[in-house]
Amino acid sequence: MFTSKRFTAVLGVILAVAMVLTACAPKATPTPTPRPRPTEPPPPTKPPEPTIDCMGAEGAEVTVLYQWSGAEEEKFNAVVKPLVDACGINIVAQSTRDDAVLDTKAKSAPPDVLFWPKTSPMLLYTDLLKDLDAVGADAANYANYWKDMGTTGGRWLAIPVKADIKTIIWYSPAAFELFGYSVPTTWAELEDLVEQMVADGNVPWSMGMESGAATGWTGSDFIQDILLVQQGPQYVLDIIAGKVAYDDAGVKQAYETYGKWAKDETYTPDLEYGVDYDFFAVPGAQGMQGGADFMMAFGDSAGAKALVTYLTGAIGAAEWAGVGFDLSPNEQALGNYTDAALIKKAEALAGAAGFTPDIGDSIPAPFGEAEWKAIVDYVQGVDLDAALDAAATAQADALE
Repeated sequence: MFTSKRFTAVLGVILAVAMVLTACAPKATPTPTPRPRPTEPPPPTKPPEPTIDCMGAEGAEVTVLYQWSGAEEEKFNAVVKPLVDACGINIVAQSTRDDAVLDTKAKSAPPDVLFWPKTSPMLLYTDLLKDLDAVGADAANYANYWKDMGTTGGRWLAIPVKADIKTIIWYSPAAFELFGYSVPTTWAELEDLVEQMVADGNVPWSMGMESGAATGWTGSDFIQDILLVQQGPQYVLDIIAGKVAYDDAGVKQAYETYGKWAKDETYTPDLEYGVDYDFFAVPGAQGMQGGADFMMAFGDSAGAKALVTYLTGAIGAAEWAGVGFDLSPNEQALGNYTDAALIKKAEALAGAAGFTPDIGDSIPAPFGEAEWKAIVDYVQGVDLDAALDAAATAQADALE
């Protein structure tokens, strides 16, 4: 063809000129021909897709006990459906919120796997529970503090499969944009923002309080967040353990910070998440507080191992996130959430330096009720020292 002939001719001229130049040039040591470089790097090797390991439990029956019911139970069933379909496992579940039922079951006919919103069963039934690393749990998918929370006497007995964070502050993006406010990144910036809102004639906080017999729990959560900022997580854990009295100066300081804000007029409008309100993590908090449902294994059958392996692995974590059953502490869940609020919460949890259980969920009922009463009394004008003294007395009695 004309184009190729023309190209050949031109190329021939170039070669001829090159040969003439070479002939006239002095002899020199020939240089090695450079090796051609690849024009494109080879595609990265993809890691193999995770697969479900039935652990030899095809067709087996697995008994579980949990507190979930209704929509929560439906979400759990959706999470484990891939395991059930792949292995033909029959999961026989019992739902109860009664500690007495758990106690009876644990001592007579314990479930293969337990899911409970406290770690107390690992202390009550230590000798009955199986070490999680012996039943297929993958510790590599969890931050160390999660494993620490479920370890007693050097044995890893509990791991959270579900979590919900509380160390966050909800806000209105529209209002922030309207008034030129920025999300604070330190506690000092938060305090300055609150004062600026007041100066602008705006109401900075909307705090609910009344909750029937549980009135006061919202105040308890907020005060714990303040304690995480001012004192740190170990201080909170020491309150739970009774090592720090509830009338300690650090507790009083947190109450005073809370009281400055809680005694302002507040309201709770009916708004839409992402449009009228959003949230950001409490700035300066050394870790997060929240609730979690912990998994423990009484059985080490193939079925129990398959369930534990699945839920602590990549596929179970992805299903948990995709279903939207609150948050999964399993790091493999990241990137699999679809709900906008859960995506942001998951990012906040993943970036947390630690996690402390909710004080109210971790202390004996008499102490918890006294704590709530102290908060309500203080907000209503009772002397702070008197309110804390009463709570500290209940703490000492409950933890003696």
